Amino acid sequence: MNKTNTVSASKITLSELMLPSHSNFSGKIHGGYLLSLMDQIAFACASKYCGSYCVTASVDTVNFLNPVEIGELVTLKACVNYVGNSSMVVGIRVTSQNIQTGKVKHTNSSYFTMVAKNSEGENVQVPKLILSNLEEVRRFYESINRISAKKASLQDEITLDFSSDEALENLKKYNIIINLK
Repeated sequence: MNKTNTVSASKITLSELMLPSHSNFSGKIHGGYLLSLMDQIAFACASKYCGSYCVTASVDTVNFLNPVEIGELVTLKACVNYVGNSSMVVGIRVTSQNIQTGKVKHTNSSYFTMVAKNSEGENVQVPKLILSNLEEVRRFYESINRISAKKASLQDEITLDFSSDEALENLKKYNIIINLK
């Protein structure tokens, strides 16, 4: 497969008015509802880019930077930042706007790793990504760095002997009590 596609071809914007039914017990929009919207736009963005059904493989850190209020207009913007063989990293930025005042807040950013699948559920090759400007190059490099850091972190977890005296001693600096039996 020698297909190619551009970052621009993957771009999607989704806006939704936040209703009382989307709120949590403190009267703010429920984080789980925002995550659901983020998953939807990641799916749409990745599927639009590669022309295949896609599934969410992982979600990188989601920081809730500012609360979203009932009655605000939430806008999610997504684009493919990185492609592998069958995977894509979709960058998502979420903002909310007070419709009465016009004030816009950045509420979330995250990166979803999506995998392209065929009708049998097998991974399929995604098109090569055409990087058209330095901003797209920067985002691609940042994705490479996040992927490398994630792999290194997983390797550290595999090699650390959690039961060793050194590992247990190291935990004493945390707010815990070790009471092994």
